Amino acid sequence: MGIARRYAGGDRAGEGLTGIMASRARPLNTTITFLEMATMPAKRFPLPLGVNAAILLTERPQLAFYRFLQLQVGYAWNWEYRLRMDDETLLAAIHAETTEIYVLYLDGAPAGFFEISRADPEVTDLAYFGLMPHAAGRGLGRWFLSRAIEACWANTPSKITVNTCTLDHPAALSLYQKLGFVPYRQAPGKIRPLTKKEIHGLAEAALPQR
Repeated sequence: MGIARRYAGGDRAGEGLTGIMASRARPLNTTITFLEMATMPAKRFPLPLGVNAAILLTERPQLAFYRFLQLQVGYAWNWEYRLRMDDETLLAAIHAETTEIYVLYLDGAPAGFFEISRADPEVTDLAYFGLMPHAAGRGLGRWFLSRAIEACWANTPSKITVNTCTLDHPAALSLYQKLGFVPYRQAPGKIRPLTKKEIHGLAEAALPQR
């Protein structure tokens, strides 16, 4: 699941759902970059002036809400690993005691999220991180990632990790490095984009039961 842990923004939002899906007929090759941080950064990035934002820990989120976050943040960047999980498997992953999910709210509405895995007491992993398209371009990236890094260090691990890939937002790798992550390995990967049928299935699954 490493290639799905990534920063997301909104540069492809203008293509529209149909345009993006049309380019997803076959698997996509990518290069994954693994990064780590051994010391918590001393510098904190402030919230830009005039921005009404808050980050809340979401305890035991509903499947529909979590899939909404994954789709809104990651669809344009080919996030698919968690979106292909069946209900039982996904619930076990996001409700695990070692999983923490924080949601960014901008002007009262969801605008991004990050997810932390503490499965290894010595290594905390920033498993997912990203902004929704409407939150991009407002100077939130460094502030939001800074808060994610602080949350990762909360249990005083030996180090924290993250990874990104070449299918991700073009600024992802540089953003991680600017805030203190150091690349230590690269590996080839392959993404199998979501199909139109799978997208429709996710939409139907989100409907309330009658």
